[in-house]
Amino acid sequence: MTNQSAAPAARATVYGYPRQGPDRELKKAIEGYWKGRVAADALHAIATELRRSNWRQLAEAGIDEVPTGDFSYYDHVLDTTAMVGAIPERHRASVDADALDGYFAMARGTQDVAPLEMTKWFDTNYHYLVPELGPGTVFDANSAKQVAELKEALALGLTARPVLVGPVTYLLLAKPAPGVPAGFEPLTLLDRLLPVYAEVLADLRAAGAEWVQIDEPALVQDRTPAELNAAEHAYRTLGALADRPRLLIASYFDRLGDALPVLAKAPVEGLALDFTEAAAANLDALAASGGLPGKRLVAGVVNGRNVWINDLQKSLSSLGTLLGLADRVDVAASCSLLHVPLDAAAERDIDPQILRWLAFARQKTAEIVTLAKGLTQGTASIMGELAANRADLASRSGSPITHDPAVRARAEAVTDADARRSQPYAERAAAQRARLGLPLLPTTTIGSFPQTGELRTARADLRAGRIDTVGYEERIKTEIQEVVSFQEKTGIDVLVHGEPERNDMVQYFAEQLTGYLATRHGWVQSYGTRYVRPPVLAGDISRPEPMTVRWTSYAQSLSDRPVKGMLTGPVTMLAWSFVRDDQPLGDTARQVALALRDEVGDLETAGTPVIQVDEPALRETLPLRATDRAAYLTWATEAFRLTTAGVRPDTQIHTHMCYAEFGDIVRAIDDLDADVISLEAARSHMQVARELASHGYPREAGPGVYDIHSPRVPSMEEAAGLLRTGLRAIPAERLWVNPDCGLKTCGWPETRASLENLVAAARTVRSELPAS
Repeated sequence: MTNQSAAPAARATVYGYPRQGPDRELKKAIEGYWKGRVAADALHAIATELRRSNWRQLAEAGIDEVPTGDFSYYDHVLDTTAMVGAIPERHRASVDADALDGYFAMARGTQDVAPLEMTKWFDTNYHYLVPELGPGTVFDANSAKQVAELKEALALGLTARPVLVGPVTYLLLAKPAPGVPAGFEPLTLLDRLLPVYAEVLADLRAAGAEWVQIDEPALVQDRTPAELNAAEHAYRTLGALADRPRLLIASYFDRLGDALPVLAKAPVEGLALDFTEAAAANLDALAASGGLPGKRLVAGVVNGRNVWINDLQKSLSSLGTLLGLADRVDVAASCSLLHVPLDAAAERDIDPQILRWLAFARQKTAEIVTLAKGLTQGTASIMGELAANRADLASRSGSPITHDPAVRARAEAVTDADARRSQPYAERAAAQRARLGLPLLPTTTIGSFPQTGELRTARADLRAGRIDTVGYEERIKTEIQEVVSFQEKTGIDVLVHGEPERNDMVQYFAEQLTGYLATRHGWVQSYGTRYVRPPVLAGDISRPEPMTVRWTSYAQSLSDRPVKGMLTGPVTMLAWSFVRDDQPLGDTARQVALALRDEVGDLETAGTPVIQVDEPALRETLPLRATDRAAYLTWATEAFRLTTAGVRPDTQIHTHMCYAEFGDIVRAIDDLDADVISLEAARSHMQVARELASHGYPREAGPGVYDIHSPRVPSMEEAAGLLRTGLRAIPAERLWVNPDCGLKTCGWPETRASLENLVAAARTVRSELPAS
């Protein structure tokens, strides 16, 4: 590619950046504030310095236009709710009394007031707080946060672009508030919301914004003609404003499809599109539609969701094609860098050669700057970077880490019979009831119990060499004893060992499987102050030795009640890792499934009567476009069955899913052929129970009656009420009683009280059932 002298210089930019700081300073400050150890002023000061540090780093790296407004104390959709004044009535008093405490109350709830529902942000593992709207919702603009953060960046002498969640996406993500008449559609509030956005845009223009980025990722999903008309109306209205900055409408995660011509024709100054493999069709569609004459195109050619280095030559080729399709072409990642860790250079335990295959947020920023330079000055200006990039790509493709012939041969030998249970569910259920002897409405938990300070200290002491393995394992045994004893005293029917030995439900297994890499500093925000370190799935997968049998068997030795074996399922192992991009996901899932199948077999041989294989990510990984879903669900459900189908009929297989919209995958849940499924349901008021009933789901289910992501303790009456609601959809002989999710992030005081209330609720409702 030669230098495009007639085109303006390409700018390098990003849509958003990790919020937490290099040592998760934001998490520590917020949690300190919740505990009363950090004052509000100190929290604000820490947040301000983190924002400024991010902007300086971006500018020093060569980013020409930094984002503002993408920073959040908890969630950017919740920030939008605050910006447009859509405060639920139950939270209004707390927000009016103290904006910060009220904000956190909406996110986490209080003892007296339930939080907003939380669910996954499209097909990522990031969770957002779902707006609650109704016919009576009154919007009211509050641009203080957006204006203040813009002014902070401008004061540093930077070119800054505020980022807003778009009005169409905001309404499409919203749900009807509790008590709203059936059939209410939040999108009908668009004309009420647009003047609020107009006011915010005017405020940002007055504060110095030349451009404002408005994110509309909901438009990459299948949309009805009415929804597309709403998008057309929204941007015709906002584009016609006299007092506004230039508008850059951003989409990401997939192709725009029918929404592309809608946005291309809108009276706005620019579009930002994803041009990575998941959205490669955007390039052809843009060319076929005549491009964006007179407009700015921000080209997302660096994958913002994965950690592998970019193929710079391939991206330059795409950028060269795009030069003829817009007035100017700038370079960016495909989405906010919120979804990747901060800096691969901080990883000291990964082989230096393998480390060169990885790009976290800072490395992706460097790739963007390199591509912008190459686009502006020609490939001769970046010959050194291109040569190094080619060498790193070749090193990865030829590495023995990525190809294990034995693993590939085993995966290729799988037959349909390997993924089918030996008997139908009805026969299995009878055998399981005879073996387990459980009451109606049996109680259980999802798996993990609180990770205490003592446990974290013991883990840190082991890493630092202050205690040896024997001392650490004694600490684990003591914790298991306490967890089992508590469950027995509380009256829980099916126990768990509490998972004290596990740092994370994916990382724990990844560290024991070949083909995975674990990071030390690769933190990524999941929700609020919850950060995870997704492992890197770098090569072919196998299980050298048992991973869970020892601790599960030890817990079972302490009780006559059944103890569940606990595993993370193959789809979740992929979804919550940075998965390899050099082979189809289905192939990788089959490898992981076979490794887990070995573990399931060893648990059963050890006498484990109940084995739970968690798949909370099954829904979140569902492709955003309906035409892509059948193929995904075929390999995803096969992978689960391949993991679990080898057990005897009287071994009960459980699975668990949480914090997602399940209506789209009820048929796939059925296809898993698990004997029991537990699902999040407390915040959504048992919606999933109704969805299962509507589908005619024939197996056992435990829709959660206790929201573990809030510190509040649900009363016995509240849990019993949810249980009675569940019974209207699922018969008592197939209904379980459990929390929404694992208890690792909870404290022991609320855990004890909540589980005692849960068991009491089950007993109360059980006593109300008619005699058989």
